Amino acid sequence: MASENWTVVSGFILVGFSDLSPQIQLFIFVLLLLFYVLALTENLLVLIILTVDPVLHTPMYFFLRNLSFMELCLSTVTIPKTLINLLSEDRSISFLGCTLQMYLAFIVGSEESMLLGIMAFDRYLAICNPLHYSTIMNYRKCVFMAVGSWIISAGLQTVQVSFIFRLPFCRSRVIHHFFCDLPPVLKLSCIDTYFNDIFCMIVTVLVILIPLLIILSSYVYIFSTVLRMKSGEGRRKAFSTCSSHLAVVTLFYGTILFVYLQPDTGSANGRILAVFYCLINPTLNPLIYSLRNKDVKGALRKRIWGKENRQ
Repeated sequence: MASENWTVVSGFILVGFSDLSPQIQLFIFVLLLLFYVLALTENLLVLIILTVDPVLHTPMYFFLRNLSFMELCLSTVTIPKTLINLLSEDRSISFLGCTLQMYLAFIVGSEESMLLGIMAFDRYLAICNPLHYSTIMNYRKCVFMAVGSWIISAGLQTVQVSFIFRLPFCRSRVIHHFFCDLPPVLKLSCIDTYFNDIFCMIVTVLVILIPLLIILSSYVYIFSTVLRMKSGEGRRKAFSTCSSHLAVVTLFYGTILFVYLQPDTGSANGRILAVFYCLINPTLNPLIYSLRNKDVKGALRKRIWGKENRQ
């Protein structure tokens, strides 16, 4: 008869950073706004350059366009609401809004993980099997892999999020986080969430662990191939094409693991790490992977000044 005490929750309250002083909240607002504008500007610039310049219509840059689009989506799904809450006394979010925010954030996070795995496979083929690279990684197959990963992400997260928001929530309406993330939302449920925890583990294996294993195995083959190269110049070029991807992989999986291995994701440390995942990474990734790339910089100069720097 415990169900008699259940109450229907029409919305939630995002605590965010409201436990901090008004001065610190204002500082956080300015900082988040600055990084959000930078993330939008950088990723939009990358998207435009990689789309309009035909020289950059290769598999690697095709996947980079997808990566920039996902970074735009992730920061936009989570940060604008956080900025509004920092300036407002009303920190409520509707039940539907919370569901949609979690759903979109999870789709983008899952897709980014799988895309990083695909990009590692792309580097493996380019370095370890260059003679068959153009056959295997043609445009049609790149589109197939990208669309397939989006479908898998959307399908898995549709099931997971629908299971979460079918739970009865009666303990509280307060989410101790700045966006609707899985652990703090599950804590509000009236009933045991064992089934949800098991399904979450399955999804994590499929969209996080398997791509990570693909990345690790790809780089085992890549490093063994590069170390056998006789040409020092060839080794240097091979490592340079992989260094950016490895940096992005380290940022993504490092923050993901730290965020979700925290005993309390709503703690101060958990929220700071979540900001890195939702905003700092989308700001840094274009600088690491695209805007310091020689071809991208050449295309950017050509579009801005009407000529290409061939140095």
